[in-house]
Amino acid sequence: MKIRKGQIEDMPRVLELIQELAAFELQPDAVEVTVSDLERDGFGTHPLFQILVADINGEIPGIALFYNRFSTWKGKTIHLEDLIVSEKYRGSGIGMQLYKAVMAEAKDQNVRRVEWNVLDWNTPAISFYEKTGAVVFKDWLVAQMDEEGLTAFLQNNK
Repeated sequence: MKIRKGQIEDMPRVLELIQELAAFELQPDAVEVTVSDLERDGFGTHPLFQILVADINGEIPGIALFYNRFSTWKGKTIHLEDLIVSEKYRGSGIGMQLYKAVMAEAKDQNVRRVEWNVLDWNTPAISFYEKTGAVVFKDWLVAQMDEEGLTAFLQNNK
């Protein structure tokens, strides 16, 4: 197995892994992103994300998708959007190799923090992250405004 930068031709498999994660997180119909979106937004003139893939003889059992952010307190940071390992490969060390590669990339980029979200019921993931020295905050809540909410808010606040 090797960890490598994702290529545009990997995006159909990346979308399959994203859909697998959505099903695992009990939201199988939530994925709206398409292969075309991934190709355009990850490989265009100004890529919005970076992706690392685990490659086993041409098969991709896992990915790590991340992007740069800026913190008013810390400066340059990385947000790890998703670390996905296909169910049949979990427990094989692929997740750790992808995680290490993201952390190495963060160090290479001289960022001051890597951050991500984890569902409070995903105890295997929480345990994995805590064993690596990551702090899983219990007192911060995630806030989001979806597309429908954006439209309603802007219409109601002209």
